[in-house]
Amino acid sequence: MQGKIIKGIGGFYYVYVEGKGLYECKAKGIFRNQKLKPMVGDNVEIDVLDEDKKLGNMVDILQRNNVLIRPAVANVDQAMILFAIASPAPNLNLLDRFLIIMNRQQVKTIICFNKIDLVDEEELARLREIYEHCGCQVEFISTYSGEGVDRVQSLLEGKTTVLAGPSGVGKSSTINVIKKEDYMETGAISEKIQRGKHTTRHSEIIHLWDNTYVMDTPGFSTLYIDEIEKDELGAYFTEFSEYEPFCKFAGCSHIHEPQCMVKQALEDGKISTIRYESYKQLYEELGNKRRW
Repeated sequence: MQGKIIKGIGGFYYVYVEGKGLYECKAKGIFRNQKLKPMVGDNVEIDVLDEDKKLGNMVDILQRNNVLIRPAVANVDQAMILFAIASPAPNLNLLDRFLIIMNRQQVKTIICFNKIDLVDEEELARLREIYEHCGCQVEFISTYSGEGVDRVQSLLEGKTTVLAGPSGVGKSSTINVIKKEDYMETGAISEKIQRGKHTTRHSEIIHLWDNTYVMDTPGFSTLYIDEIEKDELGAYFTEFSEYEPFCKFAGCSHIHEPQCMVKQALEDGKISTIRYESYKQLYEELGNKRRW
């Protein structure tokens, strides 16, 4: 029987099987011998030991489509980064850091701003303009009024999505609003997983409906992108790509050099000042990182 690992706790793996429910499984020793560690998001084959108690053994890990390092999860189709549009105001530099991390791992990313009931259309237009050329789809929702939720729900359909964002932006509220009638089923899964028997060490995937999963991640207030060098940074700002080939100097940093077409596009209003200032801050940060 095949299912998906939605959580790993102290050597136990909780595998959700469509139409059957959640099974508590141990991994067979063969995985240790192969130095293969099961991951949240893995599609696996299990042998059922006790159907009534929903106990089983994991006997095979199916081929992974991808593996993310941060957060550690397998078989992700996309990421959704959720920020509040107000209360708290969005830290756009933090958002840009997340976009770079996902871009580096080649994961399609959706930007979603919540709490749009707290602001006017002018603020929506401002944020849309900042991110319209960054290579990501931008959505606006209100978990309070329900506006935009159906559109986001359709983007999750049939996919495994990493949901990430700072604390207080409404990640839990968003999941609760989206899963609607599946709330009781998901609640039952959570009850089984969190019965205090083991210590949680891994991320958790929430089953929403048929073949649709959301990976819930802890809130964050900072992200480091020290895996890349400053000279690579421009490649992760998609809006630069149209102008960069026409810069006078190869390897242009887009900061100090003359006849930089990225800076010219900035002056012409074709690149967001907010995004460019974020780029400069990150460029300086990467230039100052310690080398061992």
